[in-house]
Order: sequence, then structure tokens, then C-alpha cells
Amino acid sequence: MTSDALTPRPHDDRPYDVVVFGASGFVGRLTAAHLARHAPLGTRIALGGRSRAKLEAVRTDLGVDWPLVVADSTDPEALEAMAESTRVVATTVGPYARYGLPVVAACAGAGTHYADLTGEVLFVRDSIDQSHDAAVASGARIVHACGFDSVPSDLGVLLTAEAAKADGVGPLTTTTLTLVSARGGVSGGTIDSLRGQVDVITADSAKRRVVADPYSLSPDRAKEPELGDESDSTFVGRTDGRWTGPFVMAPFNTRIVRRSNALQGWEYGRAFQYREVMGFGSSPLGPVLAAATAGGVMAMGFGLALKPTRMVLDRVLPSPGEGPGERTRERGHFRVEVVAATSGGARYRTTVAAKGDPGYAATAVMLGESALCLALDQLPPAAGVLTPATGMGTPLAERLRAAGFTLMTERL
Repeated sequence: MTSDALTPRPHDDRPYDVVVFGASGFVGRLTAAHLARHAPLGTRIALGGRSRAKLEAVRTDLGVDWPLVVADSTDPEALEAMAESTRVVATTVGPYARYGLPVVAACAGAGTHYADLTGEVLFVRDSIDQSHDAAVASGARIVHACGFDSVPSDLGVLLTAEAAKADGVGPLTTTTLTLVSARGGVSGGTIDSLRGQVDVITADSAKRRVVADPYSLSPDRAKEPELGDESDSTFVGRTDGRWTGPFVMAPFNTRIVRRSNALQGWEYGRAFQYREVMGFGSSPLGPVLAAATAGGVMAMGFGLALKPTRMVLDRVLPSPGEGPGERTRERGHFRVEVVAATSGGARYRTTVAAKGDPGYAATAVMLGESALCLALDQLPPAAGVLTPATGMGTPLAERLRAAGFTLMTERL
């Protein structure tokens, strides 16, 4: 979806189409590099961050002549000026619970579209509560979770539901996403976000209840269906012939997908029941690996919550801004499969896959293409605090296919 000439859009009087905020950070650099290689000719891009010297170094490394926007997340006036200068802010400045809400507020007030990489339930809930109405009033699309959290999940379910609707076989019912395979490094930023959320829920029982609620991101919790036990604490089991265990991103991704369903008037179905798991193959070793992963996930959570083990983990886990080398990023990949049943008895499988480390290389593509989609594409009317499926939907899927991703739905 590239072209030599851009169609005029609202806010064309603004100097920029996209500001990459946090461009001197690890993922920010990767996102800017993707845009430098793949943005359509004539796209007006600027690099944003708090250090002009670091932004200048990034610009030199990329070999571009893009303008620089100096802004700090603690400076409301600078954030307001940045938001008013562009049609889209794509931000990698996290943890978002610590740094993100002022950026969201500035964009919501200015009618500026926004995309981020958050995987933090509490941050998204606060963003909804504080900025949804302002974004609706201004026409801004505030789109959270535009990376590996949670584009594969959100678009995978959306495409499955659209296929079922086109075939007239009823809405979705039992739906499971399985992480079939993945290879990549561990994100220091993700670990730091997890630390922050563990600290908050350890100290605040009300916040713990928000995180535990499967519909915590719903626009209207009282209208959500009661479908029995929808805990995302999945243990060892079998799904479609594979041994499965817990997927560490499920507690966030599932809530984004459920918000998408509700924002679309429960288009996926009132009996839509969604979960995510990690696949470990069908061999006898599968349940052992699944059990070990379940134990590791629990140990990580307890370890970060307890001071003695937290001190040890802080020494060995990657820090914010750290990430894998180029070879690891290039050799990485991911593949997820969404398998869904419908009320009419049909079954579908949607595969979402890509080359590149999912948390870095592939995520930079997802964020970069989300920013271009929000800035350049004709999108259905929508505003407020949204999700990838409701803020962009199939136009983003088309962009990702053009960027080399696999997004394919088949009836089983």
C-alpha cells in the first residue's frame, strides 16, 4: 500500500503526518528505520523525544532529513505542541503507566491519532476513563496495543469473524488463539512494565480486581455476558491435537479482543468465549514443556512481588532500552492460529505469521504500519480509545500483508 502521491486527509495543514515519539529508544529506532524504508514518498515524518542530541544521532544513522520534535512526557505544553503539529503520534515511550497518559491526553485534546505498544491493562483502563470522551469529541483515534501485543490476536479474531459473517454461519462461540511457534529476544521494556504492574496490584486490592476481571477494558461492564469461568490462568491441556500451556501475553490480549467485540456491538457474538494458549507440539515431551512454562510464569510473578527475589531478578533481567542484536532480530519469527466455532456449527482457522523477532523487528513493522494506516488510509468512522481491530481493522491487515505478513483465514 505505497504510492508516489498522497491523498489529502484531515489536518493536512499540520506540518507532519507522523511523529515517532521515543525515536532514540530501542524499538523507536527500529520503527523509524521501517518508516524510512517503506513509508510512501511524500509522507511527512518527524522524530520525537526529549534529547535533541540523541534524535540527531538517529537521524544521521537513518540517513534522512526528517525534522526533530523535542518534547518530554512530563511537559504538558511540549506534548500539546507536538500533538498539534502532526496527524499521528506513534509512541514507544514506556512504561506507559508511568509516561503514557499525558501523551494520550494531548492527542485526545488535539484530535490527533495515536498508536502505542502497551501491554498494560491498568494503563489502558486509565486511558479509557480519562481520555475516551475527549477523543470522541475531537475525532481522535487512540489505538493501544499496536505491536505483538495485540495486533495478531485482535486482527486474527476480526478476520475470523468477518469470514463467518460472509458465509452466514452465525457468530463466533468458543475461540482459541494458540501461539504455535515463536523465536526472539526478551524485551526490557516489557519486563519493566510487568514490574510496575506487579507493584501496583500488590499494593492496591482495587487494582488487582481490575487486572483479574476478564472484561476490565469493556466500555460497559454491566452489559457483558456472563459466560462462566473465563479465567486466563490456563494450565496444561490439549487444544486441536497439541499440548498447550499458559501464554504470558494472554491476560492482556484477551481483554483487548473482548473490548473490540463490545465496541462493535458484540459483532463477534454474545456467546463469544475467547482464550489464548501457547502450543508445545504433540510429542510426549509436550506436557513436560507446558508444565515447566506454567511453573516459570508463576515463579516470575511471585519473584517480582517478593523483595529478595525481585533484587536478584532485577540484576539478570534486561533493562528498559535493551534488546537483542540484529542477527537475533532477523532470525526471529512468530506464528499464531485462531481456531473458532460458530453458532451454526462451522469452524474456521486464521493464521497470523511473520518473520522477525516478534517483540522487536515484527513489532516495529506493526507499529510503523499502524501509524501509516492512521495517517494515510481511508478508514471507517471511529473515535475514542480504540483497539487495532476497531481503530483500523482490515486496512491494517492489508498493509501488513503488503509488508510480508501472513494473514489467512480458512474454513475447516
